[in-house]
Amino acid sequence: MSNRADLPKITLASASPRRAELLASAGVPFDVVVTDVEEAHDPSLKPEELTVENARRKALEGSRKRPGSLALGADTLVYLDGDPLAKPSDMDEALGMLRRLSGRTHEVCTGVVLARDGEVVDAFHEVTHVTFKPLTDALVREYHTRVNPLDKAGGYGIQSHTDMLLERMEGSFSNVVGLPVERVIQALEERELGRAS
Repeated sequence: MSNRADLPKITLASASPRRAELLASAGVPFDVVVTDVEEAHDPSLKPEELTVENARRKALEGSRKRPGSLALGADTLVYLDGDPLAKPSDMDEALGMLRRLSGRTHEVCTGVVLARDGEVVDAFHEVTHVTFKPLTDALVREYHTRVNPLDKAGGYGIQSHTDMLLERMEGSFSNVVGLPVERVIQALEERELGRAS
């Protein structure tokens, strides 16, 4: 898809290939800067607070590395019963995560922050409710032969072999992939309208 002329070019402050693919597919003009920030892991924060805080750290660092540009930072976490499921450290942990998610509804929360020159200009979060089918260990192992779970929060990637896991979803599909692109475009359009007024 070609870039949308009505949207400002942004700097994606992320090494995530999935976020880059989502922006490119939506026609959002962007470049990438990789940030190395210490992420917050404060258990007293609600999911939306924690993801927005981590997105803020990334966006601010991205805006410092690219002065004058509008930097986008994002952070996605999977939650079940209020407990975060981060990226699994090994295949056994990935199997355990999908066992916990089997037949249940969990939340995927992504925090997004836009920053320019070290200042936050917009911040929001998106939550999607995802329900998995009842999963057998054999099915999970088969899924893991097709999808690497180790670089994905919750140990799964919704964009790959979805039919093996998904029973239903309420909310943004792209949010579960790693970036609520519809909300990002809305925020960028609102910024452009505000600048034109």
